[in-house]
Amino acid sequence: MSTPQRATASVTLLLTACTVLAGCASTPSGSTRTPMPASARSDAAMTAGANLAPASGSLVSGKIALMPMNGGVHFTGEVGGLAPNSVHGIHVHEKGDCSAVDASSAGGHFNPATQPHGKVGPGAHHAGDMDNITANADGVARVDMHLQGVTMGSGASNDVIGRALVVHAAPDDYRSQPAGNSGARVACGVVAVTR
Repeated sequence: MSTPQRATASVTLLLTACTVLAGCASTPSGSTRTPMPASARSDAAMTAGANLAPASGSLVSGKIALMPMNGGVHFTGEVGGLAPNSVHGIHVHEKGDCSAVDASSAGGHFNPATQPHGKVGPGAHHAGDMDNITANADGVARVDMHLQGVTMGSGASNDVIGRALVVHAAPDDYRSQPAGNSGARVACGVVAVTR
């Protein structure tokens, strides 16, 4: 293969890899393409997760997957080590820090719009407010819920990447301020990009 043919093949391979792996943007001349910065890419293909570790002396743990969906972020997974048939609050918290024994290092509920605490839906509530989870007879709660109006990896004020996901000892009453009177933090995990 001649040098010009090798150069053409190399450019074609580079453009294919750029398109498939990273997304590309044209230069002003339109003759070559360069990878888009990560901040400019759609989050549609991004996935994230939170590995929940015990806090406050509990045995609660779990694994939650997150993916962008329908103008928000969808959460799926399981939380185990709960009392059979018990109900628990679960929220996205403002800081991605689960280092404190009681997970207090995660701060308050994620609330970029400075709304009062409440139930997910059309009324006022924190961006990180979620519906309660209920454990089955084996002490395992299945998580399958959607948070509208939050993003993943956008860098905007409503981005959940780098925040903490916290499970509480008691159910959220959806009324008490500022956090629904859901008790101790029994598990905590930081939301991180997985793909």
